[in-house]
Amino acid sequence: MGGRSPGSPGGARAARRRLRRRSGAPRLLPDVRSIFAAPREPAERGRGHRFAPRPPRRGWCDLCGEAVRERALRCEYCRYTCHQECLSLIQLDCRQPSQCQSQLSPESTLLPPCSQNVTQTVEEEKPEPPTIQEIKQRIEKYNAKVTNCLLMKLNDDGTYTGFIKVHLKLRRPVTVPAGIRPQSIYDALKEVNLADMTDKRTSFYLPLDAIKQLHISSTTTVSEVIQGLLKKFMVVDNPQKFALFKEMRKDGQVLFQKLPLTECPLYLRLLAGPDTDVLSFVLKENETGEVEWDAFSIPELQNFLMILDKEEKDKIQQVQRKYEKFKQRLQQTLKEARGKPG
Repeated sequence: MGGRSPGSPGGARAARRRLRRRSGAPRLLPDVRSIFAAPREPAERGRGHRFAPRPPRRGWCDLCGEAVRERALRCEYCRYTCHQECLSLIQLDCRQPSQCQSQLSPESTLLPPCSQNVTQTVEEEKPEPPTIQEIKQRIEKYNAKVTNCLLMKLNDDGTYTGFIKVHLKLRRPVTVPAGIRPQSIYDALKEVNLADMTDKRTSFYLPLDAIKQLHISSTTTVSEVIQGLLKKFMVVDNPQKFALFKEMRKDGQVLFQKLPLTECPLYLRLLAGPDTDVLSFVLKENETGEVEWDAFSIPELQNFLMILDKEEKDKIQQVQRKYEKFKQRLQQTLKEARGKPG
C-alpha cells in the first residue's frame, strides 16, 4: 500500500536511482549537448554571389589576400573581389544588401540619421602647429565639454593622449586566422600575435558599422591606427586594403574625406571637440584608384558602353515616370480648383 507502480513516472525515477546505486552499473548522465552545443549551421558554399568583371585598378583579392593588378571579378551585391582563378575556391556566402540592416552593430542604432550620404574630397590648408600653451588651452576646453570619463591628458613633453571612436563600415569580408583561441590577458601583456600561430585562414563579414574605441597619442598616425584596428580584430589582410576617413555632417549630408597616412587623428579630434556629430572617424575599403581602361580589350569596352547606355535609359525612364505622376497630380488639383465656386 502506498507503493508506486512500475509504469508510473515516480516508479520509473525510483528504478533509475536504484540502477545508479548498483555496483558497476553505468550512470545515466543527462544529455547536455542541447544546452551547450552551438546550433549546427549549414556549411557555406559560396552561394548567392553575382560576379561581374571589375575595371582593373589597385586592390586585393578577398580570398588569397594577394594584390589585384589586372582584371578581377567583383560581386555586385557584397563587393567580394577576387582573381578569376580564385573564383572556384570561394566558400563564403554572399551577404545580400537586405542583410546589411540586420547585421548592424548595437552601437550604430544610436547614431542620428542623415538624409543623404555623399563622399566628397575636401582640400584643406594645413594649419600651423600649435604651441604647448595653445594645446593646453584646447585640452582644457575639450575636457570641459566631455560628458564621460574619456578625457585628454597633456604630458610633460608636450604630447597628449586621448580617445577616438572608429566606425568600421566594411562591406567586403576580412581574413582572420582560423581555429585559434581568444586572446588572453597574458597574450595582451606579452604582445603575443595569435595570428602567427597558424597558417589557416578564414573569411567573414564584420557587423556593419561596428564601433571600436582606441586610446592613442597625439603622435599616433593614421597608418598606426589602421594597423592597431586590424590587430585588435586579428585581421591579417594587407593594411593598404583599408583607409581611414573623417566624417563630417553638414546641411543634412554626410561628407567623407580620406585622411593621409601621416595625419594624426587625435589632433583632429582635439580641434573638432568631443561631439561626434561634428567629426567622426570611419574605416572603409581603400578603393580610390583610377580605372586602368587600357587593360581592357575593345569588345569589353564596347560591352561596358552597352551597359552604361542601358543604365542611362533606365534612369531617364524612371525620372520621366516620376515627373509624369507629378504632372497628373497638378492637373487634377487645378481641375478640382476650377470647379470650386469663388
